[in-house]
Amino acid sequence: MTSNSPAASATDVWKVYGSGETQVNALQEINVEFQTGAFTAIMGPSGSGKSTLMHCLAGLDSTNRGTISIGETVITGMKDKELTKLRREKIGFIFQQFNLLPTLTAYENITLPAAIAGHPNDNDWVNQITKTLDLDSRLEHKPTELSGGQQQRVACARALATRPEVIFADEPTGNLDTHSGTEVLNFLRESVDTFGQTIVMVTHDPAAASYADRVVFLADGHIVDDMADPTADSVIDKMRHFEQLVAQDASAATGHESEAN
Repeated sequence: MTSNSPAASATDVWKVYGSGETQVNALQEINVEFQTGAFTAIMGPSGSGKSTLMHCLAGLDSTNRGTISIGETVITGMKDKELTKLRREKIGFIFQQFNLLPTLTAYENITLPAAIAGHPNDNDWVNQITKTLDLDSRLEHKPTELSGGQQQRVACARALATRPEVIFADEPTGNLDTHSGTEVLNFLRESVDTFGQTIVMVTHDPAAASYADRVVFLADGHIVDDMADPTADSVIDKMRHFEQLVAQDASAATGHESEAN
C-alpha cells in the first residue's frame, strides 16, 4: 500500500566530476520520486549514473545542483553529523559485498545499527524479521560460518531492524548464486508487501528488476524511461534499446573526433 508522500526524491539534481575538458556529467536534470511502500529498481547501461543516483539519494555523495529529500526532510546541504544521524534513523542499506563485521555474530550485526544510535532493540520486530529470513538457527554464527546467501540475508535483516523510511540496495544479488539471489529478492518483495517497507534497488539484472513495482531507466546521466509492472522480458527489451542508443552515440562521437582530426 503506497502513500502519496514520496519516501525519497530528487529535484533538478546534477552531479559533476572533474572540470574543463575532463568534466563528466554523471547526473543531469534528474527529477524523480520514489513512493512510500513501493519497490523500485534503477537500471541502465554501464556508466549511466545509476549507482551515483542511489549514493546521492542516500546522502553518501553530494550533488552539485538540485535538492535531495528523504521523506519531508531536505538532506541537501546537511552537515556530516546531521547526515550521519539521518542515515542511522531513516535509511537502511544493503550492499553487494554484505559489509558485515567479521568479529560479530549474525545477531550482533543485525542489531548493531540500533546499538550505535543508542536506541533500544525491538526484539519482537527483529525476531519477526529473522524468522521470515529463516535465520533463527544461524544467529550465533559469525559471518565466516555463513554462506553468501545467509550473509546477505543477515544484511537484509540489519537493514530492516531499525524500521527505516527507505532501504537502498546496491546490486544486492550481485555476489550470489541464482538460488540465494532468488531468496533475497523474494524477501525484499515480501518486506514491501507484508511490512510496508520502501525499497530502492540498483541492479543490472532484468530478472531481479522484475520483482519491483517499477523500473527507472538511466542513460548518460539522464532518466530516459519509467516502467510500471516490469517483467524480465520487457526490461531486457528496454535495456537492449538503450544500449544500442549509447553505442550509436559513442560511434557518432568517435566519428566527429576523426573528422576534427
